[in-house]
Amino acid sequence: MPQTQGSCETPGCKVPASLQCPTCLKIGIKGSFFCTQDCFKSSWKSHKLLHQLAKGDNKNQSEEYNPWPYYHFTGKLRPAPRELVRTVPESIGRPDYATHPTGIPLSEQAVLSAAQIKTLDDEEIEGMRVACKLGREVLDEAAKACDVGVTTAEIDRIVHEACIERDCYPSPLNYYQFPASCCTSVNEVICHGIPDKRPLEDGDICNVDITVYHNGFHGDLNETFLVGNVKPEVRKLVEVTHECLQKAIEIVRPGEKYREIGNVVQKHAQAHGFSVVRSYCGHGIHRLFHTAPNIPHYAKNKAVGVMKAGHVFTIEPMISQGTWRDVMWPDDWTAVTSDGLWSAQFEHTLLVTETGCDILTKRFTNDGSPWFMDRS
Repeated sequence: MPQTQGSCETPGCKVPASLQCPTCLKIGIKGSFFCTQDCFKSSWKSHKLLHQLAKGDNKNQSEEYNPWPYYHFTGKLRPAPRELVRTVPESIGRPDYATHPTGIPLSEQAVLSAAQIKTLDDEEIEGMRVACKLGREVLDEAAKACDVGVTTAEIDRIVHEACIERDCYPSPLNYYQFPASCCTSVNEVICHGIPDKRPLEDGDICNVDITVYHNGFHGDLNETFLVGNVKPEVRKLVEVTHECLQKAIEIVRPGEKYREIGNVVQKHAQAHGFSVVRSYCGHGIHRLFHTAPNIPHYAKNKAVGVMKAGHVFTIEPMISQGTWRDVMWPDDWTAVTSDGLWSAQFEHTLLVTETGCDILTKRFTNDGSPWFMDRS
């Protein structure tokens, strides 16, 4: 939250405070100071009533907004109004779909039926290293903002501006007409959630999926963040999902079959009582956002191909509390669990080397720990 000064509004506290509610700032409520994040979180249920009163009603914005009145939601999450589609300066290089009316990536379509996996040369590998490093920087900026009371639209704004600052085009923007610069998938949303004006709530989980396009190459990664005080069973889901990714990365080396990744992921997820989403998979990535190979995360899959030095691809397991089956919201993007239980995801872009692999999107900390480990 922004730094100013005042007195903490938590009942019985009133100590000097320098943190201000971001939602209050956005809708023009003055004051709203809190001394710590803990005070802010403990007061959230009562404090958010101020937001409703300021908007002239007594209903939660996401409850009154329903663009699909006849749709049966599988869980408790609801859509909220979105921000306008953001623009990118003309000076920044962009992929072919960025200005296409339908957002169709013609370069991807041209090789859609080809199963051949591209081996990158040294110059292309360096291009991928730079793009992935910049993607990591952008995700780390988003992570700083992912907290109680912050909307996913605000996270998208931060991501968009961080991309522009780094001379990057946000790859999701207009990809098959996707209307935002990143994907934000909350609670039962498996993937491809569209950022909107719903504030994150205490106990939520939020996956932020970032891809940047820089000098002709895409860098792709995502992490699931804990928002406030998350239930132990949900925290376990997030931790096991991260472990699934780590265990899959451990087998990446020349000569390994791509289909083995799913065997490793499902074995670990099932051992903890979780399921593996089957509708979405990892993928090759370089000058193209999505290309060969396709990398399912479930066991006994029929993925084609053997890893070779110079291959670059993502592993991005989606792990759910209940069923692995998914359904789509009427926005044609938001994939949710069919039983309404929650799902988590982590993703890295990997380069196969002569002896194993390099994690091109790794964190810059000494141990590479994910953000949820930092916030324990």
